[in-house]
Amino acid sequence: MTDGLILVVGSLNADLVVQTARFPQPGETLTGSELRVIPGGKGANQAVTAGRLGGNVAMVGALGADANGQLLRDSVAESGVETAHVASLEGVATGTAVITVDGAGENTIIVSPGANGRLGIAELDAAAELFDRAAILCLSLEVSMEVVLEAASRARAAGARVLLNLSPYGPVPDELLSLTNILLINEHEAADLLELTAEQVLSEGGKHTRAALTERGIPRAVVTAGAAGSIVFDGATRDGSDAVVVPAPRVTAVDTTGCGDAFMGALALRLAAGDQLAVAAAYAATVGSFAATRAGAQASYPTPAELAEFTASHA
Repeated sequence: MTDGLILVVGSLNADLVVQTARFPQPGETLTGSELRVIPGGKGANQAVTAGRLGGNVAMVGALGADANGQLLRDSVAESGVETAHVASLEGVATGTAVITVDGAGENTIIVSPGANGRLGIAELDAAAELFDRAAILCLSLEVSMEVVLEAASRARAAGARVLLNLSPYGPVPDELLSLTNILLINEHEAADLLELTAEQVLSEGGKHTRAALTERGIPRAVVTAGAAGSIVFDGATRDGSDAVVVPAPRVTAVDTTGCGDAFMGALALRLAAGDQLAVAAAYAATVGSFAATRAGAQASYPTPAELAEFTASHA
């Protein structure tokens, strides 16, 4: 039995953000805005999204014993997320992400793992009771593959569903995919993972993607495509007949930083509440679109009242 707990095992980063009219060319220097230091990290962003929207959320992660670590801990806790198993480690800096945002709201991100790279099996051991309570485990790839694999294995053994976001993208073992109940990837990650062209991923209603997912033993997946929405695969048919196209609300993007994490956290929230995958993905698309209308990552995520107003205005 679970109490609907959404467990996030993942990263916490201080985002160092500069806005500029356009991205620089190699060797070029541009002038940008004043530097902002704001809370981020894929794991923390997912947890904050679900917590701010009223979910029952706990996080396992690692911070440095520094000012950025306190910034992250405060932001996550203020969103209603249980942080007892977010460790503070001496002798290592809190993870950081250097982010450039251009005039169209697109971004580039370089991550320095810091304490995230020190998260280990000992922290999972200390959080054993969370795995016993979890309904959904959220995983992404800003912590070690050893930790991701072990967390997925423990969650499945305890009866929780594993929601895996293959970001930042890299090769993953088949063992991890076999432990995954629902895979969340964007169109570019799908092309790399499934050895498809970018055009094939979204063409013919997802037919090529479904066939490739089946070859890899992945029955359930959500493939996102930014403003174009997403395709949900919720079965195991080779011909793609289970694919559902889920549109995203049209917005003028201010900053797309953390929008994928907002989608992930919102998806986990609704899955933990019992929604079908396509229904949960439609809710997540609305949350992700809302986040694109504000600057920053965690600062852009809505409360239930804000989301309701946004949804009504985009009906």
